[in-house]
Amino acid sequence: MNNSVTNTARLLGAGLRALLVLTLVTGVIYPLVVTGIAQGLFGDKANGSEIKADGRVVGSSLIGQQDYSLRYFQPRPANGLGTNSVNTRYKLLLSGATNLSADSKVLLKQVDDAKAKVVKDNSVPGYTVKSSDVPADAVTSSGSGLDPAISPEYAELQVHRVAEKNGLPVASVEKLVKDHTQGRTLGFIGEPQVNVLELNIALKDLAAKK
Repeated sequence: MNNSVTNTARLLGAGLRALLVLTLVTGVIYPLVVTGIAQGLFGDKANGSEIKADGRVVGSSLIGQQDYSLRYFQPRPANGLGTNSVNTRYKLLLSGATNLSADSKVLLKQVDDAKAKVVKDNSVPGYTVKSSDVPADAVTSSGSGLDPAISPEYAELQVHRVAEKNGLPVASVEKLVKDHTQGRTLGFIGEPQVNVLELNIALKDLAAKK
């Protein structure tokens, strides 16, 4: 009987010590080491790839924003973003795709409407946008609806409208787009792209200097 109690107590003690040690290693030491390495080597990415302007965080380079005025470069459509109907106290967006098939009449109408708007918004005196000039990313949403970048072609299509709205030379805005065009990762992965938020921050700075 005494041996049984002693063995049970010993096992419980060993289990408790193992719990404390594992909690310390996996719950305290490991997270601190990983966090320290992340902050030391990849501080920007570890903190959410924040973009700052005027001394404050205005967004992330990984998450697109909507509702820019026509003074600024427009992002891709975000038809996949839903609305928060569960807890309406918070203005949450639900990231996702439209789930519409390629031959969906709803999708085709969305694309046609978006194309017509792009043509209308970006046609200014001396520069007319044709329907055939509109690239695919100007009228279609990404899988998440939160794509932060657009193609250089879509950015260039918007140059004349942005220049006119801000009273800037077209050449200056074209250079802005060129300076913010990112090439393929490692030279062969993905496609060239332009981060819309970073471009618009640079545009705002340029317009303030005129």
